[in-house]
Amino acid sequence: MQKPEIMAPAGNRESFLAALAAGADAVYAGLKHFSARMQADNFSLSDLARLAELARSKGVRTYVAMNALLKPGDLEPAGRLIDRLARQVRPEALIVQDPGLPALARQAGYNGEIHISTLANLSHPAGLRTAQGLGAARVVLPRELDLDEIKAMDAACPDGLDLEVFVHGALCFSVSGRCYWSSLLGGKSGLRGRCVQPCRRLYRQGGPKGKPARMFSCQDLGLDVLTKTLLGLPHLRAWKIEGRKKGPHYVFYTVKAYCLLRDHAADPVARKTALDLLDQALGRPRSHSVFLPQRPFSPVDPGTDTGSGRMAGTLKSGPGGQKGGRIELYFRPWFPLLAGDLLRIGYEDEPGHQTVRLGRGAPKGGRIDLPRAKGLKAAAGTKVFLIDRREPELAAQLAALDRELAATRAREKGPSTFRPALPPAAGPAGKRYITLHRNQPKGRLSGEIGLWLEKRSLAEAGAKAAARVWWWLPPVIWPNEEQKYADLARLAQKAGARSFVLNAPWQIGLLDQTQGLRLVAGPFCNLANALALEQVRALGFSAAVASPELDREAALALAGQSPLPLGLVIRGMWPLCVSRYQVKVKTDQPIASPKGEVCWAHRIGGNLWLFPGWELDLTEQARDLEQAGYSLFVTMREPWPKDVPRTRRPGTFNWDLKLL
Repeated sequence: MQKPEIMAPAGNRESFLAALAAGADAVYAGLKHFSARMQADNFSLSDLARLAELARSKGVRTYVAMNALLKPGDLEPAGRLIDRLARQVRPEALIVQDPGLPALARQAGYNGEIHISTLANLSHPAGLRTAQGLGAARVVLPRELDLDEIKAMDAACPDGLDLEVFVHGALCFSVSGRCYWSSLLGGKSGLRGRCVQPCRRLYRQGGPKGKPARMFSCQDLGLDVLTKTLLGLPHLRAWKIEGRKKGPHYVFYTVKAYCLLRDHAADPVARKTALDLLDQALGRPRSHSVFLPQRPFSPVDPGTDTGSGRMAGTLKSGPGGQKGGRIELYFRPWFPLLAGDLLRIGYEDEPGHQTVRLGRGAPKGGRIDLPRAKGLKAAAGTKVFLIDRREPELAAQLAALDRELAATRAREKGPSTFRPALPPAAGPAGKRYITLHRNQPKGRLSGEIGLWLEKRSLAEAGAKAAARVWWWLPPVIWPNEEQKYADLARLAQKAGARSFVLNAPWQIGLLDQTQGLRLVAGPFCNLANALALEQVRALGFSAAVASPELDREAALALAGQSPLPLGLVIRGMWPLCVSRYQVKVKTDQPIASPKGEVCWAHRIGGNLWLFPGWELDLTEQARDLEQAGYSLFVTMREPWPKDVPRTRRPGTFNWDLKLL
């Protein structure tokens, strides 16, 4: 039985060294550009080159995450970065979400492995061969899969392709690659590593009297002892620990724990030691999430504290310092604290939260004063979390590795002159206006009709209309839904359907045959550059709808570079996110954000869709889009709940913003 590798996160030098000290088999890291964790410190090329060389000397692989969505203007700088990365760092793999990045990497001379990020949303077995055809050596599975679904993915995995699964770390409320929440609220795109984590915030239902709660904030994933059930799956080659924004303490303890759980899965003493290590790792409260199919568990519990780090106490106010007199803030720790411990005062999503490095330690129940004179903005009652520490033993190991690193030399290479070779542009096609409905609309309608491919909509359309409808597949299809949608696509074709909009490139594997079909890569494919569009063209798509996240400059530039006729969603209900988790919210009722923004949730099949309280509306920009070369214009309709007020606000998404 081949043991899966333990993959450790590293957002800075100390965390990388902690992964080596703990015995990780691979370390994944990001650079300062084109990473899906841009809030981490990340690495310069020269720093990462030395660390990767040190890792290689110890038999540890280095993977670099370049898993951001690329805009038209990103291709040249991203290609130059890959060119330099290949020559200086020589990583064993690149982790990517953008379907154009494998082709860009090969153009730039990178010959290592390509791993498909979970952000690419390859969520069902039939898509695995498509990924392999694009040059992937590994696919990172979604965190929402249960054990049976992971086994189904493994059974369907072709030889020569590996799978990777998350075993520990933070969970997003949304399905990866299907979250536009942060971007819709201000141009900071999760697909480009800039997410401001709106799901972690307080929301309320029931009007002003409703109690604010963390309705969408997930506990961490922690598969711990359940990882034993993953041993022996032939294609599952990696256990991944999330946490590129975490410190070395977290990395060291989690890696140590999962090495024990892998290497001594049958030893009860080792399992208990591993659980103790995970309890000390300073993560959020954790759960097994949906991993056990017979015991599905929602990782979202509004009544559970979901602040990261280990809660150390609660601020009180009283006379401060040895002299007394002035009222200061202090707390009595619930466990011993060490000199150098890093504390966070308050939750990450609350205004005024701060981090404080302790100058001296304190015993359990001792007193730690936090003078307001140092700019502390918190109030009595604020919770205090321990988020990182340097135990003497860990500090000594990091110092020894630091000395090795100082003596390590990496290849020094000059600047890159790389320029990407782009495919020829297709130019505009005949204009089409499509209105997408959830169900067959009543009455006479103008323009062309799109319907979500479901049993009901297919029956309502009937054989006469099936050939005229644009049939849309969902933005995410789970393994237990794969056969359903393959059968529906077959029935639709039998009824005369010829036009299909697929919302992940991998969904092409659901179609028995594509000859004679008009296949469109839908907006949830997150296509935003010419090389990504060229890859879906090579798969057999004849048109594409670009990502609605794009700002004005990027959207207009893309049309002139596209090798396919190009479309855009210009009006209607674009979701904040799509989630698989069960949460305690009332559907089709207003949900208010901390800033008074209204959204609402609606269950569609096995997923929860969260919609903003306003429509996307780019109709005033349609003329500019036509002149740029767009030829397919989509309106997305959803039934508006009668109890949800329509908010009057600009619905132009990122059009007038600079997409970050």
